[in-house]
Amino acid sequence: MKEEFLHYLWKYRLYYPDNLFDNEGNRIIVIHPGDYNRDSGPDFFNARILIAGTVWAGNIEVHTRSSHFDVHGHQNDPAFNNVILHVVAENDKKVFNSTGEELLTVVLAFDPSLYEKYAALVNNPYIIACQDEIKNLDAIFIRHWLNSLVIERLQSKTESILRTFAETGNDWEETFYRLLTRYFGFRVNTEPFEMLATAIPFRIIRKHADNRFQIEALLFGTAGMLEEALFKEAVSDPYYLRLIMEYRILSAKYSLKPIHGRGWKFSRLRPVNFPTVRISQLAAMLAVTGGLFSRVLEATDIRQIKDVFDVTASQYWNNHYVFGKESRSVAKNTGSQATAILLINAVIPAIFVYGQSRDRLDICERALSFLENINPENNIIIDEWKIAGLVAESAYYSQALIQLRNDYCKKRRCLDCRIGSKLIGRGIKLKDQNELILEP
Repeated sequence: MKEEFLHYLWKYRLYYPDNLFDNEGNRIIVIHPGDYNRDSGPDFFNARILIAGTVWAGNIEVHTRSSHFDVHGHQNDPAFNNVILHVVAENDKKVFNSTGEELLTVVLAFDPSLYEKYAALVNNPYIIACQDEIKNLDAIFIRHWLNSLVIERLQSKTESILRTFAETGNDWEETFYRLLTRYFGFRVNTEPFEMLATAIPFRIIRKHADNRFQIEALLFGTAGMLEEALFKEAVSDPYYLRLIMEYRILSAKYSLKPIHGRGWKFSRLRPVNFPTVRISQLAAMLAVTGGLFSRVLEATDIRQIKDVFDVTASQYWNNHYVFGKESRSVAKNTGSQATAILLINAVIPAIFVYGQSRDRLDICERALSFLENINPENNIIIDEWKIAGLVAESAYYSQALIQLRNDYCKKRRCLDCRIGSKLIGRGIKLKDQNELILEP
């Protein structure tokens, strides 16, 4: 039996309360189980129990076996001296705190069907363990949980975004530029795009916001794509040669050092996703006076946001995918799918974190409304949820379902999931069945 299951039982009082007695046969009445603690120290803080007319206040420690108190070294840790009750599944040894005082230990008795249900879920071969049962739950209950998960997913990106914010000297434009550029790699070229954004700061790009060709020269040059012999067909390409000449001037002016051009990946990519085409599209986005992030923050509806990122590569790329090699003529715009990926993974998280950092609830809510107005992602994870009977209506819910699958289902955190914990505790009388979840 896992200790986390006992935590779950204790937190929600899913045990037989009439079976709790102290060493002298006095009944133990739990007034409050305590506040759940996921960090170091006792498992529950500030609990209150009643024994023989006396109220005891302190902490609760939970183990599958009482001997684990010593195995974990708690007998030498003063942090456990205020434990008023040791809750276990098996009492195999008397244990004492660091002052030599014996801990009051009780065995938690409970309906075995609860553990059978829990074990059935965590041992289910499907990634979504409850896929055969989830459709039987109330839709409003599920939606309420998904609303929490989409916030959780956005907040999970907060730390990395704020770390970049600190690295850039608290510059939101620079932070957004790095975040956006990173996601222009669309997984395959994430690392070189990230290196590119670090190698050429946005403050330099911003000085040339009114000259798209110069931005292209800065990006292609710093990306190492203007290296000799990298594109053999381009040795006499006029546009390519112009870029080289322009970059030589600008790199000398700003002391720029290119990254290694051979780090870019072209194989197994559709030509429209070649990094050459994407860099030209990125240049189009960055050719905005006043700052790209400022324009994003000014947008009040999703159409305005999409207009910022729905761009077309420069005319040269109409009949090229790589330098010096002509192809069938077609305009290379970002496309609705690529634009959606950028909005979902870079733009909206940046807006949300910015709103949080400024205590601007209106900005956070605007970010969420943008998600609600983007089509849901179409990938294997969303297909898995369709099999389970849950269909995402928008990117708002597809992001929630991705968070649920990756951070709960895949890790078998059924007890932390409102859906899983409700299924496990079904039929048990609780004060509030809808709140059957351990706090994150």
